[in-house]
Amino acid sequence: MQRKLGYADTLREILQQPATWQATAALLREPSVQAQLQAALTPRPAQVVLTGSGSSIYAGECIAPDLQQALGVPVQAIAAGTLLTHWRSALPPGGGLLVSIARSGDSPESAGVVDRLLAHAPDWRHLAITCNANGKLATQYRGESRYATLVLDERTNDRSLVMTSSFTNLVLAGSGLGGHANEANWADGVRRLAGCVQHVFDTQADALAAVAYGSFDQVVFLGSGGALGAAREAALKMLEMTGGRVHTMAETFLGLRHGPMSSLDENTLVVAFLSPDPAVRAYEYDLLRELTRKQLGRVRVLVGEGIAEDVIGAQDVAVDLQGLQAGDDALPLLADVVVGQTLAFFRCLALGGKPDAPAQGVLTRVVESFALHTGGTA
Repeated sequence: MQRKLGYADTLREILQQPATWQATAALLREPSVQAQLQAALTPRPAQVVLTGSGSSIYAGECIAPDLQQALGVPVQAIAAGTLLTHWRSALPPGGGLLVSIARSGDSPESAGVVDRLLAHAPDWRHLAITCNANGKLATQYRGESRYATLVLDERTNDRSLVMTSSFTNLVLAGSGLGGHANEANWADGVRRLAGCVQHVFDTQADALAAVAYGSFDQVVFLGSGGALGAAREAALKMLEMTGGRVHTMAETFLGLRHGPMSSLDENTLVVAFLSPDPAVRAYEYDLLRELTRKQLGRVRVLVGEGIAEDVIGAQDVAVDLQGLQAGDDALPLLADVVVGQTLAFFRCLALGGKPDAPAQGVLTRVVESFALHTGGTA
């Protein structure tokens, strides 16, 4: 029945995330993987660039702040398309480590960027994190001394058009590059995260479905720091799964005041990914109270641990990640994204769509091949 209704893959891949996170955490703790990652980071790169396309670059945006703090070197996310067309001006000078993030590893940009930089940027080393053991990023560069690959559990190689478990596991694996995987409390944190999200599935799926089946035509996703990447990914999931019938926007809490707030009306759903940092959350609460005062937005979904009661309206849904006890900003982002996936999944069904392939004839699971042009000064 699920297959006939077009959501068997997507639903399974959303629900499997708590289990796959623990598998990814265990993978990162394997001695052979530890040695491989250590080799990729030796000598310590002067800087790290995270790259990918679509959801994968949003994964990089989630990872970058925490990884920069852990490694003590500059870390930034640059889209693979930008590197393909403007690598000379976009790639920071001085060399470093380029981390390619990909579900399939077969998108035209993925290998195109690696090919170009291996040939023309000898001071850059490469690490690919991918979900597909048979993709180009995992197979095409074997034996290349400046290139290493980390392949995740095959279950994360989502069959659905939309990335769900692939995205969150890529974020988890990328954040593990900072050495967290060696820490016992990080593994405990992943277990707590898995338990929190499983609890959301068990107890709040109906509430999220009720919101998704409600009356709205626009969703604004809010996040601070790395959570802006999570907000962008959630916005993309809603856009993809509804075929553009729901307008989406991702913004920071503080950035919303600088123009985008003007777009909020009685048909807008506001989804707020709250920071575990009390100082950051104080700014986020101020913005939410301002929205209440100005009566902006139809209903809100708030995600975080220990959410203040005064920012939760009568019609709002508070996804309280009780017991998460986040020690860093990275792990809560996975829960944020799962809530965004769940809302998009139910909204797709509410509009009569099929989450496994919501844009037949427009989008494909892997971007179709296109010509890669050479030359120019970009």
